[in-house]
Amino acid sequence: MTSLSRKRKLVDERRVFQEKWENLYFFTEVRDKIQCLICQQTIAVPKEFNLRRHYETMHREKYDKYTGKIRDEKVNQLKIGFDKQRNFFFILFKFAENSVKTSFELSLMIAESSRPFTEGPFIKECFLKASEILIPDKKKLFESISLSANTVASRITDLAENVKKQLIEKAGYFEAFSIALDECTDLVDTSQCAIFIRGVDSKFNVTEEFLDLVPLKNTTTGRDLFKGLEECLEKAGLPWNKLVSMVTDGAPAMCSQKIGVVGLVKGKLQSLNMPNNNFTSIHCIVHQEALCSKSIKMMGVMDVVVKTVNFIRSRGLNHRQFTSFLASIESEYREILYHTEVRWLSRGNVLNRFFALREEIYYFMKLKKNEVPQLNDAKFICDLAFLTDLTGHLNALNLKLQGKRQVITQMYDSVKSFKVKLSLFQRQLIVGNLAHFSTLNSLGKVENQSLKEYADIISDLHQQFVLRFNDFKALEPHFQLFATPFAVEIENIAEELQMELVDLQCDSILKQKYSDVGILEFYQFVSKERFPMLLSAAVRMIAMFGSTYVCEQFFSSMKIIKSPLRSRLTDEHLQASLRLVSSQDIKPNIDALVDAKRCQVSGQNMDLFNSN
Repeated sequence: MTSLSRKRKLVDERRVFQEKWENLYFFTEVRDKIQCLICQQTIAVPKEFNLRRHYETMHREKYDKYTGKIRDEKVNQLKIGFDKQRNFFFILFKFAENSVKTSFELSLMIAESSRPFTEGPFIKECFLKASEILIPDKKKLFESISLSANTVASRITDLAENVKKQLIEKAGYFEAFSIALDECTDLVDTSQCAIFIRGVDSKFNVTEEFLDLVPLKNTTTGRDLFKGLEECLEKAGLPWNKLVSMVTDGAPAMCSQKIGVVGLVKGKLQSLNMPNNNFTSIHCIVHQEALCSKSIKMMGVMDVVVKTVNFIRSRGLNHRQFTSFLASIESEYREILYHTEVRWLSRGNVLNRFFALREEIYYFMKLKKNEVPQLNDAKFICDLAFLTDLTGHLNALNLKLQGKRQVITQMYDSVKSFKVKLSLFQRQLIVGNLAHFSTLNSLGKVENQSLKEYADIISDLHQQFVLRFNDFKALEPHFQLFATPFAVEIENIAEELQMELVDLQCDSILKQKYSDVGILEFYQFVSKERFPMLLSAAVRMIAMFGSTYVCEQFFSSMKIIKSPLRSRLTDEHLQASLRLVSSQDIKPNIDALVDAKRCQVSGQNMDLFNSN
């Protein structure tokens, strides 16, 4: 039985173009292709028979008259013309490609700076005017860049889709992930639900990115929010069994165990036969700290401060006269700050400035015949100084809790540290020690009765912190295991982790590595084969959001992008712009986007190169 002969390939035949074929048949080799110098037709198989047949059929009658040196010159002439033509189209294609790339880069800059799409034509006008002055012969290069409003909008959408595609690809490798969820109403009364994801892969690489923006045109109940979250996770292909936690604010639609998003997520996990104890719901730590600070019972002081500030700032004449008054006395400050209730640091900043300018404010208000008698009252000034110091401490804590990519254990450590500080403050105030109340101490002697009142206020504040962060008590053993694995007591952790923890604590090499590197880097050196359950627990901790700070920052950007001048911005374009603004680790692959575009040479570009 004869076997079938294997089909031969050109690579196997090792056919090589011979230089003599240039003179005989007017052919040349270009990038492993055999091409006719006369008609630019390509020959598939580099065999002399094929070249000779093409020449005799197509060109022999016209080119056989060239012989000897004249034929050599004709071949060189055709080769030079062929190379020029090939280089011309290569340069033209490269120029068109660079023009598209420039359009993408500038569109990305427009999006990242939260500018409107109509900035594109303005930027182009700036380029054209600058080139007209500096390089007038290159002006047409800038004219070819497409930056119309529609083009910029299209480019931004493509860039955002590329970032989202990369995020979904990364999410496929997550060992665990958590969700930060919050909603805010935009300029046209559409409730926008922002969903952020924080995921950790097997190499302990942390990805914290904006996942989706769900516009809610009707009601904003817990079921509406859950439905948006459910569709978002399904579109991204994220499995529910890897969802370890969710952080929200304290609204009932978010936190309710029956009709809130948290309760519905737990019901979803139960319906999928997944244990609820692997999922943790967290009330934003920064939000809880802000709620604790609002419990301070010194509203009489704040009422006077806010009323006085509003009198000065809300009237143009008063404001101008006050700033002129400060300038005339060469005050260190030139302005007084507004109080904004929704901003976390506002109260502390306003009080600090108000206390520093209390004498100037008193004399100015007296000149305006709107005297504030409290500013001449020693007890009120004492209360103001104490409240200034206390809000300063609260602001210091708030700043520690803000920021992206924070590990939840570190955030909770800051809260625990502040509770200890409050206990210290209380004890010291009772005995008249004002070491940590510099503003109050600057007034000199303070009445004992006032100090007792201040100690009681701090005691109440401490109690608020204990109550509001009571839910974290259940998580403390997990926090300790993650943050201090070599110091935690074996008996205090789950039994299924005890054997691995014993092996870990007795490993001197890992113990030294823990001392040398940070906690996040340490777990990269821990063997998954030896400590699978400990690593799984560590991944869960790293993946947890501690606050909705990313959502709050996101909504601040949304207010800038969807402004009164851009109120008709579509949900699609709003989401695309916000994705590019908020993206930290993932940047769009512009080269891939340019390659995907068909960079066709327009007649305008042909004229450009012909003129040059």
